[in-house]
Parts: sequence; C-alpha cells; structure tokens
Amino acid sequence: MNIQRHWLMTGAAVIAALGLGFGAAQVLNRSVPETAHADEDHAEAETEGAVVPLTAEQAAAAGVTVIALERGGGTELKLPGRVAFAPGAEAAVDAPLAGAVSRVHVGLGDRVSAGSPLVTLRSPDGAASRADADAAGAAADAARSAERRDRSLFDQGWVSQSRLDITAAEARRAEAELRAARARVGAFGAPGADGMTVVRSPIAGVVTRISASPGQVLHEEALQVAAVADPRRVELVFEAPPSAAALLRVGDRLESTLAGSGAVSGIVIAVAPANAAGVVIVRARPDGTVPPAGSILSARITAGTTTGTIVVPLDAVQSLEGVPSVFVAEADGFRPHPVITGRTSDGRIEILSGLTGTERIAGPGAFLLKAELAKGEAGHGH
Repeated sequence: MNIQRHWLMTGAAVIAALGLGFGAAQVLNRSVPETAHADEDHAEAETEGAVVPLTAEQAAAAGVTVIALERGGGTELKLPGRVAFAPGAEAAVDAPLAGAVSRVHVGLGDRVSAGSPLVTLRSPDGAASRADADAAGAAADAARSAERRDRSLFDQGWVSQSRLDITAAEARRAEAELRAARARVGAFGAPGADGMTVVRSPIAGVVTRISASPGQVLHEEALQVAAVADPRRVELVFEAPPSAAALLRVGDRLESTLAGSGAVSGIVIAVAPANAAGVVIVRARPDGTVPPAGSILSARITAGTTTGTIVVPLDAVQSLEGVPSVFVAEADGFRPHPVITGRTSDGRIEILSGLTGTERIAGPGAFLLKAELAKGEAGHGH
C-alpha cells in the first residue's frame, strides 16, 4: 500500500512538471515573435522616414549631381566631344591696316562691350585715306557748285543743254568718288588726319588673347591684335560615325560627362552631313549648367524612341542595409527609395520597379548621401 502511494505521488509530480514546462514554452513562443515583429516594424518605420535634409544647391556644392530619369530601348551612341564657342561668340580682331601700335587699352580677361577700344595705332595708310576722303569731299562740293551755276545760266539762256548735262555728270561722278573714299575711311576704322586709328571689339565678351604691344609695328602679313569671346555662348560639339546621320534628330536629348566633373545635359540642334574624313559633327545646346569652352566631354545620345525600362547611372544605386536604393530629390531633401534592379551595361543599370520615371534622383555623388544618412542614424542611436 505504501509502495502504490509512492508511485502515484511520483507520477503526479512528473505530470505537473511537464505541464509547467509546456505552458512556459507557449508563453516564450508567443513573446519572441511579437518582439521580433516589433523590431522589424520599427526598422521599416525608420527606413520610410529617413531623409537627408539637403537642398539641391547644398547637394551640388557637396558634389552630388541631380539627374532626370532616362529610359532605355533606343539606339545609343557614345561620342567624344568638346565644349566650343557658338557661331558668332568668338572674334579674332585684326587691325584694319598696317601701322605702329600707340596704345593697348585692354588686358587678358577684361570684359568689353561691342565697340570698346582694344588698341590705338598710327598708320600712314590711314592718314592717306583720310586725306583722300577730304579731297574727294572738296571735289564734290566744287562739282555741285558748278552744277548749280550752270543750271542757273541755262535757265537764263546763257549755256546749252549739253553743257549743263556735262556739269551734272561731273557732279554725280564727284559724289560717287566721295562715297567710295568715305567707305575706305570707315573700313580703316575712321582714322584721323594724323592717321591715328582705334581698333574696336566687334562683339561683347571677354578678352582671351592680346597679340599687340605698344611700339609694335603691324604689317599686312600679321595684323591680329586681340581675340574676344562670349563665355556664355557655348555649345557641345561631338564627332559621330557616318551611320549616326540616319539615327540622330534635332531635338534628341543627350547626357554627357565633363572630364573629371559632373554631368551636362543638352539638346541636339544640328547634325551635319559626313565630312571628307567621314565624320558627322553633332552640335547641341547646353540645357542648364554652361560648362567652360575647351572642356572635354563624353556623351551618350539616345536616338529615336524614348520608351523602355528606366535606366540610371550605376553609382546612383546605393546599398542600404543590403537593399538597392536610390535617393529621390524631394521638397525636404533626398529620400532613399528601395528599387529592384536589372541588367547593367556601360556604366548604367536598369530599374525594374520602385520608381515611376518622373522622379529626379541623385546620380554621381549619391554615395555622399548614403554616408550622410549613416551619420544621422548613428546620431539617433546614441
């Protein structure tokens, strides 16, 4: 009887222990997922609310380039090019006649207006042209006076019609010679009686070269005195293969990269036929930032269709906690957007989902925003 009681008590204890353990396990199993889900929800909330509070100007100053989204699917051409002055934006200024430089009015980098004096020179040819103009003026005055006299005498019956016709013809010839003499004086820069001639800038801009100095004698073989260019009037010039002539159209957009600098957008304004060397010259108008003339470019032109998959520069996609993301420019800064990426080719990557195609995003320099975002998260952790 005692033995049976002992085994009954032992069995009850075991059952009680098993029940307690099972209940505790159930409690733990319920609490752990709830905690894990809470952490995940918190992390997602932090990611959705993350923003790098920089304006577009601040981002540009930090080295971040904001770009519009493009779509692939068209024919792409990668072209070498340069930034050149637009037609009429650069002038090589020659002295209109030979002579000795008396004064140089400008220096390199000076900004001038159209008509501003560049150099003054003394020219014997200029003095001679002025003397010829003065003599032609005197001869024309005399011929007009003679015509008036003979016309008065003709009205009184003292001279014949033929005499009046000859006098009138002489007056017309003298007036023509005067016009020609004045035109020569104007072409020579309107020199004075002493031959002093002022060479003036034909356009507004900046002096980019000075080729004359006081005391220098300019000969007909070498008359250049200066060069002036307008740095605001530039265009993008690219060299393309002959096959590009059939692909490119006026109005096509291009994205180019300055050597060692940021991106430059442009709109194609002209496509010349292939030249003797078999090269097609493509000219584009900068759309936005105006780069300095002489800069070297590398451009990608998407010709024809603009539909297709969204593509962005490879360095626009940054990994945030293992998730590919791009920084979208918004009113309050740059906000990371998770994306699904596709194929990569020639420095660009497809965006299969995550963007609508209307956004403006951080392109080159996006890694700086990632670093800034990491600093902000580290500060919140403390």
